[in-house]
Amino acid sequence: MLQVLQKFSVLGLPVHITAHYRDWLQSRLQQRQGTHVVTLNAEMAMQALENLDLAAVIHQADLVIPDGAGVVFYFLVRGRKIQRCPGIELAESLVQLAGDLGEECSTFFFGGKPGIAEIAAKRWQGELPGLAIAGTQDGYLSPEDEPAFKARLQQLQPRLILVGLGVPRQEFWIRENRHLCPEAIWVGVGGSFDIWSGQKERAPVWLQRLQMEWAYRLYQEPWRWRRMLALPHFAWISMKTALRQ
Repeated sequence: MLQVLQKFSVLGLPVHITAHYRDWLQSRLQQRQGTHVVTLNAEMAMQALENLDLAAVIHQADLVIPDGAGVVFYFLVRGRKIQRCPGIELAESLVQLAGDLGEECSTFFFGGKPGIAEIAAKRWQGELPGLAIAGTQDGYLSPEDEPAFKARLQQLQPRLILVGLGVPRQEFWIRENRHLCPEAIWVGVGGSFDIWSGQKERAPVWLQRLQMEWAYRLYQEPWRWRRMLALPHFAWISMKTALRQ
């Protein structure tokens, strides 16, 4: 039986709350219901305020999870405590599920710099011998090569497609191309391939528990500081709108 998702709003964007996202997605997989998963954080929410096309994609998604600490804070100042669901952890649980299902749930890794998706896929296959890798493709496709890639994806029909192109490019790409594999679960995974391939490290567990994973990412990628300004702005809007309500 498919679980019922509770739907809430964060700055006008949908967020779905359940204690068992993987179970919900497994049910969708078994029922061959195509699914677009968006991992919402404060930075994406602020982008969506300016980019109405991105906001539309988020509204059209089948599942929007509370990925970032900012989204958790948004609910907290409204008196509701929710559990954060990091997108990388949900993606990992889905890869593990695919490993259990084998050929029934072949997986495709798309995105990242040349070679990174392939390394990430091989690392997962080393941990999960039953994992069926449908294929890999880096995110540096030329416009001339993209039609052939899309035809390949359509022929393979993987059931789990992980897209690591960064926000909002991966969200737009999934919306425009999910018809190629209508029974697949599509997940925008951002920089997860970099972590799975060993190119980067995820924040220490103690920082994750303090909801400060963003600080470690800024430490690793100081060039992101302008984008990180969205976080205090999001916190201010969260408190201001809570007071109005």
